[in-house]
This record gives sequence, C-alpha cells and structure tokens, in this order.
Amino acid sequence: MPSFLRCLVVALVCLGMAVVSRAEKATNDKIQLGDPSLTSGIPGEGVLTKEQIKNWLADERNHRVLTPSLPLGLSVGEKQIYIPEDNPMTRAKIELGRQLYFDRRLSANNTVSCADCHHPDDSYGRGTRFGVGINGQMGGRNSPVSFNRILSKAQFWDGRAGSLEEQAIGPIANPIEMGNTHLNAVKTLAAIEGYRLQFEEIFEDGTTIQNVGKAIATFERTLVTLPSAYDLYEPVLSLRKAFGDDLDDLEALKEDDPVLFENYTSKLKQSQTNPMSESARRGRDIFFTTKGRCSACHVGANLADEKYHNLGVGMEAEQPDLGRFEVTKQQADRGAFKTPTVRNVTLTGPYMHDGSMETLEEVVEWYAKGGFPNPTLSKDIKKLDLTAQDKKDLVAFMKACTSKLPKVEQDRLPR
Repeated sequence: MPSFLRCLVVALVCLGMAVVSRAEKATNDKIQLGDPSLTSGIPGEGVLTKEQIKNWLADERNHRVLTPSLPLGLSVGEKQIYIPEDNPMTRAKIELGRQLYFDRRLSANNTVSCADCHHPDDSYGRGTRFGVGINGQMGGRNSPVSFNRILSKAQFWDGRAGSLEEQAIGPIANPIEMGNTHLNAVKTLAAIEGYRLQFEEIFEDGTTIQNVGKAIATFERTLVTLPSAYDLYEPVLSLRKAFGDDLDDLEALKEDDPVLFENYTSKLKQSQTNPMSESARRGRDIFFTTKGRCSACHVGANLADEKYHNLGVGMEAEQPDLGRFEVTKQQADRGAFKTPTVRNVTLTGPYMHDGSMETLEEVVEWYAKGGFPNPTLSKDIKKLDLTAQDKKDLVAFMKACTSKLPKVEQDRLPR
C-alpha cells in the first residue's frame, strides 16, 4: 500500500476512534441531580452578554449528554426516571431552560413567567389558592409544584399533558396564564440574539415552540428535593429492623462485627444531623400502616403514586370540577385528581387541587372523616380511627419530609 494511502487509513481510523470515544464519553457523563453547578447559570454577573453565551456554547462539555442519578431518598426511585429519547439532558439545554423558566417575555405583556406560579421562594408552588396569570386573572386550581417531575410522565392535576415538554408550553398560550400565542412567543425569542444563538447551537431546527418545551422541561428535571430528616432516618430504621437488639450495645458490636458497627454508626451520625422527632417517628408508623392508610396513594420515592383519586374535595358544589374525567371521559374518573407529593408539603400550602385547605391539620381532618361521600369516591378513602395525638404525629411526620432544593440562579437572562 502506498505510504500516502497508509497515512490516510491511519488518520481515518484515529478519527473514527476519536468520534467513538467522544460519543462514549457523552453518553456516560454521570451527574447527581441537586448539584448546584447544574442550575447556577452561565458564570458571571448581571445581564447575559453575547460573548458570555458564545463562550459557554463553545465549551464541548456543556453539550455532553448527562446520565442523572438522584439524591438519597429519591434514589430508590431511579427506575422511575423519565427522560424522552428525543430530549436528552445537557448542561447547555438545562441553562437555556433555566433562562426561559424565569423570563417574563414569554407572556403577552412581559409580566408572567413560569416562576410566577412555581417559584423557588415558595418551594416551586406559589402560596396562593389559585394560580394568578396575566392581568391578575385567576385560574380554578392550585399551582402544582414543579420539583421531582423527573419521576413523572403525565403532568397537571388532571394529567392532560403527556409529558413535561408538553406541560411546559401549555401555559404560554393559555389566555388566563401567560395569554400569549406560541407563534408570538417564538417570534419574541428569535429576536433576542442571546436566545437565538443558544437555540441554533442546541437544536438542529433552532427556535421552535417544541424546543422551548424541551429546554424548560430539561431544566425542571434538575429540580429535586435533597435528603430530609425522614430520608436520613430510613437507613437507620432498616438496620434496626434487620439486626434489632444487636445494635443496642455499640461497644460489643464494635468488637463482634466492626463492619456492621461502622455502617450503623455512620448512618446514625448522619441522621442525627437532622433528626426525626419521636412524634414524627410515630407519625411515620401511622402513615405507612392501615391505621392511617396514607401510603395507599402517597407511596414510592416521591411519596406519590402519580395516579388519580377522588377524595370528595369540592364534590359538594353544584358544578364540581370533574378533574381527570374531562381528559378520559371515563365515569370512574369523575372528581379524580393526581396525587401530590408529601415532600416539602409544609412549604407548599394551601392544599388540594382547589387550594381549599389552609393547613395540614385541615388535610388530616379531611382524611380522618373519610372525605366527602360521592359516587366515585376512591375506595382508599375511609373514615380513620385517629386520636388527637395521632393527628399531630401525622403532621409531624409530614414536616420531617421537608428538605432543601438546589440553589438556582434566577436573574441572569439575555438582553
């Protein structure tokens, strides 16, 4: 073989190896959600400049596909992670979604952003009974939280959006939310050079409403709750259930089984940094047994089954909100709404799909009395035999499910 052909073959082989190597690296760039670097924005201060955006986009690392894992507690649900094949996570896409999430220019009159109904300061709820949109208009349902959505496919109280991508663009064109049109929103973004540069670099087809949804959804998938007192206590409880009295004498355990001693004491020490109260521990037992029946629906890593249930809330009205029925037209779904998470529930009141309950104490009382009787009341809603202390303990347990969320840059947007 002539020398020039040999060199060409070697060059092509090396190029192929480099491409494979980059592809393998891209598909194996593992990250843990909750890492603040994912949501801290493009480095710098003030308004995002074209130069900062170009430098960010020029960094190959920001375009690698990310394989996410979940923090302690949520990690037991990693098999539930849902990321569409056509919308893999990258740092560049997360950052674009972050900007869009906080940008009020997506609304018709530049006054409402996604964050205005799902704000970090309110644990990604809003603290109002109903969502408040453009020109102060109110919807008819409470704003659901936008954290831990990576564990769910269908979105909204009634599940009408089949994905987070679909959900993200719905409010833009809703006349009482952002009051815009998808066409006008895309036109607005395409006229902002900082956005145009990012859309053209991240997506083959540039600025489209579908890509707006993909970017916002990717950002929202990074919003996860960090370990709570409940999460830190669970490993301790598991070991106590497995080894019982063997863990009571730590000196003897250290000598007899140093591996178990180290495992138990390290988990115990971690739990003691954010301990569960005795009341919360009692509440946990009520929550996960037939005494409280809470885990019939509030189950799994996110303490929510992602299904739809009729609790009787609002069903006494002359024209009640029929919830899931409006999507499926199935009679069994009349008055059924998606189970919300118990995680951070102390920070996300008021409660229920209609925001009709101000406190967790009211919520517990509702379940204790067996809801409001109606033809499609969930079979899991039954009157509970709870003492006043039991009810306090349940609230204490829910408080123990409260934790921090990743720090997110809210202000740095393209001019």
